[in-house]
Amino acid sequence: MNIALIAHDVKKELMVQFCIAYCGVLSRHTICATGTTGKLVSDVTGLQITRFLSGRQGGYQQIGARVACNEIDLLLFFRDPLTQKTHEIEQADLLRLCDVHNIPVATNIATAEALIHALERGDLDWREIVNPNAEYSSRR
Repeated sequence: MNIALIAHDVKKELMVQFCIAYCGVLSRHTICATGTTGKLVSDVTGLQITRFLSGRQGGYQQIGARVACNEIDLLLFFRDPLTQKTHEIEQADLLRLCDVHNIPVATNIATAEALIHALERGDLDWREIVNPNAEYSSRR
């Protein structure tokens, strides 16, 4: 599976802790992330992560383009719902694309845990049927 990681600044440490806890599961998949989030997670966990631009500099759009091309199977996007963001339109566009292309999305740790356990059990294997041309990691 191809997993994308995004975290707002106040949620980056939570994303790092989440990835430490589920490093074993994540290591069997292909991971990409926005710039700073990817660097923080990779530095602490040692996971191989393809890093895009930071979200504000175009990382949301880069991940959104991969969603639109059916190259992302799961999005973990730890959002800060309490702070007004100037780039909320880009975030809304990304979430809309996930809805259009039936990409499972977690915007908080509770949903992320549910999805990571579903991934581990094989409950998300239907993505490989829906998207047979995707290049899935052989590390699985």
